[in-house]
Amino acid sequence: MKQILIDGNNLIGKLKSTKSLQKKDKQGSREKLVFVLDRHFADKKQNVTLHLDGFPGGTLSSSKMKIVYSNNKTADDKIRDQISRSKNPKLMTLVSSDFALAQFAKKCSCEIIKSEVFTKKLESANSKSEEEITRSISNEEMLRLFEVS
Repeated sequence: MKQILIDGNNLIGKLKSTKSLQKKDKQGSREKLVFVLDRHFADKKQNVTLHLDGFPGGTLSSSKMKIVYSNNKTADDKIRDQISRSKNPKLMTLVSSDFALAQFAKKCSCEIIKSEVFTKKLESANSKSEEEITRSISNEEMLRLFEVS
């Protein structure tokens, strides 16, 4: 089965909904990222590991991903370790725009998706979902929700 490794802090810095939040609320940006990724992978059968720098700042849980904190190492080091321990790195896809990390993964035969490219997929899927939700609510329901008479 395909395995996706996500360089979380790198992705947070590229995703519009988390980038500005990270400056004010680091834990909030992590929570938002987990929420967005859970929605994205909800109907996909893939093993996903989200790597985050540092120590847990609170409780993050995901039904679709394993969340790994780097603690005293860097997330990049933890990702390198996971790739190195893999029996078949050809089945791994790294989501990161970190050049050195991507070069390492490429040498190990992993597929690379730049965070900017992955972000576009996330944002387009998210906007489609919001449009579908809006379309599915009838005019009567909208009026009732907003108490318009």
